[in-house]
Amino acid sequence: METVVFYQFVTDVPRAAAIWSTLFLLTLGLLTVLAARPERDRPADDPLPAAPTAREVAAAEAADLRRYAEEVAVAAARAATTAKRRRAAWLSAQEQMERAWTAYDAADTAARRFTGVRALPTPRTPHTPAEYAARERYLHRAAMAAYWRGDLSMAQLGDVFGHRHGWDPRRHPVEQEVLISRVVRDARLADYQVAADSERAAWRDAELAAESARTLAEEAYAAAARLRPNPVPARRTVAGALRPAVVARWRPARAG
Repeated sequence: METVVFYQFVTDVPRAAAIWSTLFLLTLGLLTVLAARPERDRPADDPLPAAPTAREVAAAEAADLRRYAEEVAVAAARAATTAKRRRAAWLSAQEQMERAWTAYDAADTAARRFTGVRALPTPRTPHTPAEYAARERYLHRAAMAAYWRGDLSMAQLGDVFGHRHGWDPRRHPVEQEVLISRVVRDARLADYQVAADSERAAWRDAELAAESARTLAEEAYAAAARLRPNPVPARRTVAGALRPAVVARWRPARAG
């Protein structure tokens, strides 16, 4: 009897294990399929989101184009304002350069009047303390007059009274006049060179600002043209031909 029971136990246990393994695998596969289905988290009556229509896509694209056109138009207006300001600054720098050149030309003409003086002998005067004192007074008066005319700076006037940088009160008044005219001419030349450098820098800034304004104006025109539903090629060509004339006013014409 015990042998029969033992035989049944040995033969039935593997069969039961195989059945339970099969049921476990089927259950695991069913759970995997249910978890992968998207309909599990969405109600049965909830439809799938519909794709946007062609009209909605066109409306979104039109809104993007309109927003871009507005942004470019604002940038073009700001660039035009900057171009105007830079052009005004260049014109002001050009006027300053012309005034500096006029002042230098006048100083150079005055200095040229003493060109032949160097070939003439210095007038002979008695070398007395009174004569040297008179020469010093003359130098100081001439230097003060040049200072009040704006021909000498405060530093140069200090050099005159301090007898520095070649200012010798013992020289003859004619030599003092020659020296003063040369110093004034050199100072005017330095002023003109500074003004010319400033004018060139202002001109470059005006040119860059004008080029930026022209580019943004063309981009703003193109963006506005893209907003039209059916642009006419002929009108677009005519407008394109007129654009350089409109944008050209932002380009400063540098005087030769």
